[in-house]
Amino acid sequence: MPYVYVGRVGVVPKMSAEITRRGVEFLKRLDSFGEVNRGWIVKREDETSPDYGVLPYERPIEEHIRMGVVPLDKPPGPTSHEVVAWIKRMFNLSRAGHGGTLDPKVTGVLPVALEEATKVIGLVMSTSKEYICVMQLHRSVSESELRRVIQLFQGEIYQRPPLRSSVKRSLRKRKIFEIELLEYNGKYALMRVVSEAGTYMRKLCHDMGLILGVGAHMRELRRTKTGPFREAKGIVRLQELSEALYVWKNGGDETLLRRYILPVEYAVSHLPKVVIRDTAVDAIAHGANLAVPGVVMLHEGINRGDRVAIFTLKGELVAVGQAEMSSEEVAKAERGIAVKVRRVVMKPGVYPKAWKKRGSQEG
Repeated sequence: MPYVYVGRVGVVPKMSAEITRRGVEFLKRLDSFGEVNRGWIVKREDETSPDYGVLPYERPIEEHIRMGVVPLDKPPGPTSHEVVAWIKRMFNLSRAGHGGTLDPKVTGVLPVALEEATKVIGLVMSTSKEYICVMQLHRSVSESELRRVIQLFQGEIYQRPPLRSSVKRSLRKRKIFEIELLEYNGKYALMRVVSEAGTYMRKLCHDMGLILGVGAHMRELRRTKTGPFREAKGIVRLQELSEALYVWKNGGDETLLRRYILPVEYAVSHLPKVVIRDTAVDAIAHGANLAVPGVVMLHEGINRGDRVAIFTLKGELVAVGQAEMSSEEVAKAERGIAVKVRRVVMKPGVYPKAWKKRGSQEG
């Protein structure tokens, strides 16, 4: 990954330098998980103190749970709401939420946020989805005709939600990014579909059947990706999560729980990132906007208006905001607001106060 350095290199205490290195390595892992292929601009050299904050994967287990996301493999049968309610009761939590509804019969990737992580799970709901779908044709057609019609649905389409949906049945535009016919035997078509959030696969199959002139319906559906969470990167079954909780409560072994519950930072791993110095953290945690002097490093290619995630040098998620400057503008500027904070995740007081109250605070 390329690095662009701006500023002077300072002397970093050995212990702080090691923690900083591990924090930056964690951020790189997040980029890999979220498939973010951007270089970093380092605006200034800085270090993080070992006296406050903690590397996300070293949080005490109780805090790890409260700040965690479960990449769940939803089973067929229960609703998404019922699955979340079970997990909430299992861990005795006050809050939990999921990253995008799946119908009762549909299986696959359903990220479930626990306690504090619910603050950012909405960012996963609005991301693109990938499905493996079985469409049953009511009469056979040639494979060439089926492929022709399937390609008609790639790109922007119009959809009206089906009768059984829980949203208003108004006509809407949705985008199909990719659609691929994997197998066809004259009756069943196995397809891979990558689509915008809010696209109904059941309606997609129905509409394809109308264009083909033979009728069709969705027979089976499995979600294999939502946002940064993918089936290929590992998902957890309910029984595995329950067993991990039992092992911890009865044997004190946290290993499985830490494997099955990811730090909240993974829920925003797909976003461009801005890393801030320790002295700016508490101001941001109090809701202040991020000013340029607080920035240590940031991703290349950020444009004004982009949604970005703000991290400490240890890799802890502080807040999510909207970029007020591009990456290049931040690299050159000495002052001004770099990011307008929209949602604070870190509680105040984790890092020491290093700002003065004067009307509105800036990090």
